[in-house]
Amino acid sequence: MAAEDSRFDLTGFLTLTKREILRFIRRPRNTFAPPFITNVLYFSVFGVILGQRVGTIADVPYILFILPGLIVLGAVSNSFENASFSIFHGRWNEYIHEVLTSPLSYTGMVWAYILSAATRGLIVGGLIGVIGWGIISGLYRPVPVEEPVYLLAFMLVITLLFASFGVIGGLVATDFDDLTVMNQFILRPLVFFGAVFYSLEDLTPLLRDVSLVNPMVYMVNGVRYGFLGTAEVDPRFSLVVLSGLTAVVVLIDVALFRRGYGLTD
Repeated sequence: MAAEDSRFDLTGFLTLTKREILRFIRRPRNTFAPPFITNVLYFSVFGVILGQRVGTIADVPYILFILPGLIVLGAVSNSFENASFSIFHGRWNEYIHEVLTSPLSYTGMVWAYILSAATRGLIVGGLIGVIGWGIISGLYRPVPVEEPVYLLAFMLVITLLFASFGVIGGLVATDFDDLTVMNQFILRPLVFFGAVFYSLEDLTPLLRDVSLVNPMVYMVNGVRYGFLGTAEVDPRFSLVVLSGLTAVVVLIDVALFRRGYGLTD
């Protein structure tokens, strides 16, 4: 079994993290090509074509307004997908037992999976940002980054949070279809109803209050604040809440690993 959490095996942690990062880096057609193509379509259809009709929101071109939301969508989807797939694939093919019997602590195992998945989310989010920067700068104006510290902080927190959720997803899934359901029918709808393509000010008071229950609203607004310097929800409050939630989910991940939930027969 794994070593006690009081003993942190740095070499084992770095080895597992490197293995998980190389797993998606070595398959760029599966990792980076789909979000590249998808977001070119998003920017073309929603940003350029629909944006000409919408005009501006919050005094910025519509295509610039939706950029933060598309970055969030790509980052959290890939963070969740990477962690959930790694855990479930290891369970399915039974090679995760090699990790469980290593001297690596449960905390080290969990953080290796989380950090590697968050790395994928950050890379994909950055790729989407570059795509958006190229299109927006060519059509309108350079993309501003008014609050870079907040932008980096939110991107780090949301990718860590959804990588942590991905660990849980990989443990509870019973087949590969479960992973698809979690990503496509739970995660993505939450993002789309998280004020990616519209402003909260355009909603009725009732719908606005209901939207505030969706945690994606705070993530999208936080990243939007990083770019534009304006937000419809207090970014400091959002960052504190999301950071606290991330810490809680990570602790749950470690507890599940320690119990062997979904890992042992």
